[in-house]
Amino acid sequence: MPLLHSLCASSSFILPITTAAAAAAAQLAAKPSVLSPAPSSSSKDFAVPIPGLPTHVKEKILSLEVMGVDAGRALSLNPALRTASLDSVHSVIAYLLSKGIHHKDLGRILGMCPRILTSSVRADLGPVFAFLSRDLGVPDSGFRRVINKCPRLLASSVGDQLKPALDYLRRLGFTDTNALAYNDPVLLVSSVEKTLIPKLQYLVGLGMSREEAVGMVLRCPGLFTFSIDRNFKPKYEYLVGQMGRSLQDLKDFPQASSCGDVGGGGDGGVGGVGTLQPTYPCLNLPS
Repeated sequence: MPLLHSLCASSSFILPITTAAAAAAAQLAAKPSVLSPAPSSSSKDFAVPIPGLPTHVKEKILSLEVMGVDAGRALSLNPALRTASLDSVHSVIAYLLSKGIHHKDLGRILGMCPRILTSSVRADLGPVFAFLSRDLGVPDSGFRRVINKCPRLLASSVGDQLKPALDYLRRLGFTDTNALAYNDPVLLVSSVEKTLIPKLQYLVGLGMSREEAVGMVLRCPGLFTFSIDRNFKPKYEYLVGQMGRSLQDLKDFPQASSCGDVGGGGDGGVGGVGTLQPTYPCLNLPS
């Protein structure tokens, strides 16, 4: 019997989480379908009521909801999930569990990256775990920690993304693969051409040498994760223009660019730079 059949709403299956399943079923029955777009709305809006859907579709939706995954969002972000078989979804879940991922992790991991649900175990997921083991030295017991830190690893191609990023980071001087795996795995899912290189070039453009810029990111890898327009520029302008600091201060204290978002904007975003100093006392650099 497939692994997740115990989570599906079918007369032939028994739900071990009765309360959660019932709540999910009631919620789904009361909201639009996640499979058929309404003719008068965008493709992200769905109009066919759950009771009118085929049994296998209802089972798939309920399986996602019981795991803690928003089925509507997952199907919107990953349209291939609409036609994926239950068996294929079950095989992905079974494989993740066999690698040490816990049931309680699935909602967050799959909710963040629903594309994982339609991945091929052999062609997509297997190579990622092999990369973690072979290239980063992560033991089987460490897989869960790394994947929970960065679920996007499971949705990334080893040949097109992970290996090129690792090779580039190693050339820069990131030799501690343990730190990359457990502390900064997001760097491995960052595009070399569109993210890593442009951010290094921005630092060089401020007036420092490439060696100095590389030294900064090695001391503070978080610099690679922030937006140039929404984080680097306003913080640098504030440090120099409002606080009277110099480029040398930034070289000596790179944490000034990674201690938080200016003005509270998410993902490196900024609100108003005037709120930066009182909100982030770490920008009170040493005199």
